[in-house]
Amino acid sequence: MSKIITVAREFGSGGRQFARKLAEELGYEYYDKEVLTEIANNTDYSVEYIKSVVDRKPHSLFPISVGHSFSSGMDYQLQQMQSIFTAQYEAIHNLAGKSDCVFVGRCADFILREENPIRIFVYADMVRKVERCLEFRKEGEPDNPVEMEKLIKKLDKARAKYYNDYTGQLWGDKQYFDFCINTSKFDEKQLAVDLAKMLK
Repeated sequence: MSKIITVAREFGSGGRQFARKLAEELGYEYYDKEVLTEIANNTDYSVEYIKSVVDRKPHSLFPISVGHSFSSGMDYQLQQMQSIFTAQYEAIHNLAGKSDCVFVGRCADFILREENPIRIFVYADMVRKVERCLEFRKEGEPDNPVEMEKLIKKLDKARAKYYNDYTGQLWGDKQYFDFCINTSKFDEKQLAVDLAKMLK
């Protein structure tokens, strides 16, 4: 049976960097956006379409596999979400069965709960998240602390809603995780190195 680690994270907490470094230290496969590629490879959906549905941004083109049996725009949006989540569920299980691995986000801790993964939640205080996001900001993202904080809150709210809706659990609630790691005062990559030593 594969050894599985799942990493849920607040935006700007360094959770993705933490997860990648942890996978590297343990010699595990790392799955983040790769899950979207796996879905695309096994369905008629494109990566861009999948991401737009997960992010709840209506897409201008219907996927090839969806017919016109829906009765309203809301019905179609719900159908989109359910279809993509089902495909995501299958993709995550397929990838988890291949080798030892680390998953980032995508409700993997819940989807793989029967596989008994090590479940990690990475968080940080707002000041540190804003600093980190400004340091590594992408084109089009805010370039000042006030607007960046608004973006962080918006994205974390969306992540929480997505997780809560599909799992029936509370995003970030410590009872659902084996490790809750605060990166406010520590380097996330060094924390990954230290945790890897514990898990080897």
